[in-house]
Amino acid sequence: MILIRNLLFMLIFYTGSVFIVCTAPLSAMVSRRAMMRHATFWTRFHGWTVRWLLGIRIRVEGTQPVTPVLYASKHQSMWETLELQGRLGAPAIVLKEELARIPVWGFAARQYGAIVVDREASARAMRNMMREAKAAKAEGRSVLIFPEGTRVFPGDQPPLKPGFAGLYRILSMPTVPIATDIGKLWPRRGLKRPGIVTLRFGEVVPPGLPREEAEARVHAAMNALERQVD
Repeated sequence: MILIRNLLFMLIFYTGSVFIVCTAPLSAMVSRRAMMRHATFWTRFHGWTVRWLLGIRIRVEGTQPVTPVLYASKHQSMWETLELQGRLGAPAIVLKEELARIPVWGFAARQYGAIVVDREASARAMRNMMREAKAAKAEGRSVLIFPEGTRVFPGDQPPLKPGFAGLYRILSMPTVPIATDIGKLWPRRGLKRPGIVTLRFGEVVPPGLPREEAEARVHAAMNALERQVD
């Protein structure tokens, strides 16, 4: 049954995604708002397939802010990159440069307002990231970063990349850590399994704290579910 669920998900989600992604430039040429609505439609389609084809349900804990903030999320799978876009009201998402180079999709992502940064973390790249993040804040949008830099396996707790500290300082916005245990159901390799995934909004970390304190609080809250991994 799990194999059948996975096959149906791959068939329906990826087939539908080809059409959605290929038509995204049309929305991007209209306006950023149109592109944001297009992206949200994709994430809702993804959520439908995850719920009804894979059998994965979401349990939300904590309080989601109603004003723009800097979100710092755990990253264990593709699931949270799409789920959080829709759930958080189309935030500006920090993406690695390789994704922005994908034909069609990369153009749409930039028009959506994604904040593109390369993994080398050069001074120029950091300046570009900060400039784009400040532009997103000026538009009244939240900013979403996966501060560990890449997907990690359940139980892994790598240190935060320097980009988070830079955004925390330059944006001077409240920061909300997000923890998730999706990795126990959505492995990097192998079949996805039905079950309940927890999405936990941590306590707000106020702006202006010393870097070490801010990073420690965010890191702890992001990894609060790691000890509960099966």
